[in-house]
Amino acid sequence: MSDPKENGGLARALGRVPSGLFIVTVRKGDQANAFLASWVQQASFDPPTLTLAIKDGRPASDLLNDGAACAVNVIPKGDAGGLMKHFGKGFGLDEDPFDGIETVQGSTGVELLAAAIGAVECKVTGSVAAGDHHVFVGEVVDGRSFDEDGESAVHLRKSGFHY
Repeated sequence: MSDPKENGGLARALGRVPSGLFIVTVRKGDQANAFLASWVQQASFDPPTLTLAIKDGRPASDLLNDGAACAVNVIPKGDAGGLMKHFGKGFGLDEDPFDGIETVQGSTGVELLAAAIGAVECKVTGSVAAGDHHVFVGEVVDGRSFDEDGESAVHLRKSGFHY
């Protein structure tokens, strides 16, 4: 059997699976971090639950253990606030990811991004290894809308084998 990464048709087809674009903000005690995410999905209605995937080795993953607070901030179509550019570079745990970014504090203590369409706050309840990523499960505990009429950014990749 051939390597699936060498199959251009498969790479293109997998890359065409649409995803949203989000900034996940994380707070555990006095440590905070944030990262650009595209693999976020609602997983349950009762209780409302989200899943999010983060590549292994990202600093924020060190904060996303059971009980941690996080928020999924929905990036607006066109990203007028420049959220993707700011957060796409990534941040170490010793850096302030919110420098120059307007935030409001959510009910869980995590930062919410004022330039987002809205934010959903979660408490992490578990995780599972999934290849080169970890999938975290977060029970929704609160949410806020910043732009009732805003449209969410959607992402399609050229290849399903890399960002």
